[in-house]
Amino acid sequence: MSNRRFDLTLARSSCSNLGSAIILGGILLASSASTAPGDNLSVVSDLASRLGPIIGSALACQNIARPRVQVIVGKFQAVIREASSNDSERNEISRLFDRSVADGRSAVTTGRLDCQGAERQLADLERSIVGTPPPPPSSGPSLADAIAPSAANAAIAPTQPMTTNVHGVTDSEIRFGIVIPYSGAAKDNGRNMKLGIDVAFARANDVGGVNGRLLKLIPADDGFEPTRTLDAMKHLYEKDQVFGFIGNTGTATAAVAVPYALEHRALFFAPHTGASVVRNDPPDRYVFNYRPSYTEEADAAVRYLLKMRKLQPRQIAVFAENDGYGDAAFAGVAKAFRVLGINDSAILRLNYNRNSIDVDDAVNQLRLQKVPIRGLVMAAQSRPAARFIEKTRDLFPGMIYTNVSAVGASALADELTMLGPRFTDNVIVTQTVPAVSGYSSMVLEYKNALAKYFPGEKEDYISLEGFVAANVLIDALRRCGPQVDTERLVDMLENTRNLDLGLGAPISFSRGEHQASHKIWGTALDQTGKYQPIELE
Repeated sequence: MSNRRFDLTLARSSCSNLGSAIILGGILLASSASTAPGDNLSVVSDLASRLGPIIGSALACQNIARPRVQVIVGKFQAVIREASSNDSERNEISRLFDRSVADGRSAVTTGRLDCQGAERQLADLERSIVGTPPPPPSSGPSLADAIAPSAANAAIAPTQPMTTNVHGVTDSEIRFGIVIPYSGAAKDNGRNMKLGIDVAFARANDVGGVNGRLLKLIPADDGFEPTRTLDAMKHLYEKDQVFGFIGNTGTATAAVAVPYALEHRALFFAPHTGASVVRNDPPDRYVFNYRPSYTEEADAAVRYLLKMRKLQPRQIAVFAENDGYGDAAFAGVAKAFRVLGINDSAILRLNYNRNSIDVDDAVNQLRLQKVPIRGLVMAAQSRPAARFIEKTRDLFPGMIYTNVSAVGASALADELTMLGPRFTDNVIVTQTVPAVSGYSSMVLEYKNALAKYFPGEKEDYISLEGFVAANVLIDALRRCGPQVDTERLVDMLENTRNLDLGLGAPISFSRGEHQASHKIWGTALDQTGKYQPIELE
């Protein structure tokens, strides 16, 4: 590889037309010229906007073999890594490249470019990698001289990703598993978590995957029953040969899944649970969380009820699933009381059984309280939560219902809206992602990708969470380079610092911190069944 720096003026001028951009792109891709980080950032950004359409138009043509495109994408991603000095720069170029690829696809689908033209452009780029053609005459040093000592040093044949023996990784793909319920109280949560990850994977695959490998998500059903979780994990890992797990749904099910993943040293990434079972101190090496804990969400809900709604501590109770999910939320309420100097020994807890919508005992217990309860912190699934609100709304006018994000905000809204507008009043849900109705960069990327790859699917907080979590994983996979394995990926994750995905809160991991985000957003249902952002403090 060349260690000489770019002549930036010459390089920029060479990108003034497509042919010169192909020549420079070919030299860069062939040599992966190593320069001081940041020196060639503007050149690579310019190339991203010019080479992206070539890649996009090739991907839109079925007669062009996808591996040809994957090779070039993998090489350009390596160039991006070398050109950028930090995560923010790298992500900015990657997003520019993704947008340019989308433009190239559009050129073919709208008829502005035919597949013969797309093939010619791709072939020109491939030839420039194998052997860079002579650059146009220049009064100064030639373009090849400005970048590499000789064309011979730059001229190397394109290669496929390195052959690997890593479990779940082939030359062409990386397989991940997800264990979710296809039935039971949490089926909507599982479906939406999978959808968000699928959207992120589809967007990455649309530009050639990660370092030339496509990402594949394989689901398995455990019915939200921990007695079925182990078989689902085994099937994914042993029969489907997945590399790791992402987005598993449930707390009681995680208590079974995590030991299996740890035993096999398989990545267990971004499970949809905020319970302590995935938050050991110090953290398990192979377990990483995107979302804040239920304890943090419940703490935020208590502070909201006390400070913003001016309730007294004795007016707050907990309605929770009778398992680790509910235990974690109750612990959060108790912690919030203690931090505020309030006795937590008399907190009322109302329970219902997991995978059930029978809430009558909880309702009767609430009716027997001598001190009127005015605010509830809920850790429930959408249907039992809605049933509880339905049965208590008239008994306790003005009751404030808060629920942690695992309720499935969209599903809860649907249930309550069917009951009538008065049932949506004073319903609050804490969220681990920004409002889906908003216009932050990540939310816009999510909504655009959802509409493109899964048209007709509704925007949802849990699918947005899956999309964000998958993008954190994709970032680390890209930094691994072509030689990916679990230990290398874990090292990359633990070295994620201040990753800016456009959430308004940076993402970070370390060896001692395997939870990426501690940011909690507040939302409240309006009478139309839509969530509006609210301040929690």
